[in-house]
Amino acid sequence: MPATPNPTRTRAALRLSARISLELLLILAMAAVVLWAMGRMWPVLWPLVLGLLLTTLTWPPARFLRGRGWPPALAASVVTVLFLLAATGIVALIAVPVAAQSGELTDGVAEGIHQVRQWAAGPPLNIGDAQLAKASDTAAARLQSGTGSIVTTVVTGMSTVVDGLITTVLALLLMFFFLKDGPRFLPWLARQLPGRLATDIPVVAARGWDTLGAFVRSQALVGLLDAILIGLGLWALGVPLVLPLAVLTFVSAFVPIVGALFAGAVAVLIALVSNGLTDALIALALIVVVQQLEGNVFQPMIQSRGLGLHAAVILLAVTLGSSLAGVVGSLLAVPVAALIAVIWNYLREQLGHPPEEPEDDDQHSDGTVTP
Repeated sequence: MPATPNPTRTRAALRLSARISLELLLILAMAAVVLWAMGRMWPVLWPLVLGLLLTTLTWPPARFLRGRGWPPALAASVVTVLFLLAATGIVALIAVPVAAQSGELTDGVAEGIHQVRQWAAGPPLNIGDAQLAKASDTAAARLQSGTGSIVTTVVTGMSTVVDGLITTVLALLLMFFFLKDGPRFLPWLARQLPGRLATDIPVVAARGWDTLGAFVRSQALVGLLDAILIGLGLWALGVPLVLPLAVLTFVSAFVPIVGALFAGAVAVLIALVSNGLTDALIALALIVVVQQLEGNVFQPMIQSRGLGLHAAVILLAVTLGSSLAGVVGSLLAVPVAALIAVIWNYLREQLGHPPEEPEDDDQHSDGTVTP
């Protein structure tokens, strides 16, 4: 005979499920409120987050200068100026080669379009010139009809550029203040918080800062190695815009998985347009080999402590971040996931059972000791 459900246990299981569901709904509602508040405060939070990320890169030289007896304000000023000079140099390294080789690249794109048209005219597509001309006329008509939306897009783009400049200036100012006064923040925060929060929150903040700094610096070093190896390979193939492509590879390293795919696709596309199919395939093989070295050699060696995140978790975090907030979400997905892991691990430490002390074999339960 089939077992009959126990009514008492069934009601207890239903009550437990209802209580857990209610608690999960409350947690989700609280998370939704927090995310909504962060969205409303994003014009302030984004420069703050960007300033923290920049500070993780520039804190080691500032700490070195402070350790040599430099005043905090002077050390922060020198590091900030050096960072601005380095950023300006990187922009110049990208802009000058692109401007110098833009004509060559444009001719390559035109030649690539011509080759595509010749391929489309042959089997199996057999698309004639009349069909291509009709498609071009249709595209031109749609372009003319959408002139108003294009103007709106241009205006929106200009507004975005202005907002980006303002955000960059605020982030640089915040970076300077973090470099100057950062070590005094946690003691000040501990004095402002009551009870146990005065201990827990500074500890979590310190661990989060260490994790964030390790992530940014290790990604920078891995991106530098990728940029050097891929840049040398593209230079050996004679691909144009080698320096901008190497810089793009370095910058894209801060967006795990997705950034490498994007930078590799751009490099292969330029190799295809400028040098042809053979060199494009060689460039693709080179990029795949370098990415494999990055995943299996560079990162395990450089990130010795690691973030404690599985590769699948990183991929899902980047996918979720990009779907929620685009490029910014992709950039912040892995650091946010690492910080959540830090908080979770600290909660497990605090909520877990304390380790039991091993009982001495010679000590009895009544406290007497066998001689």
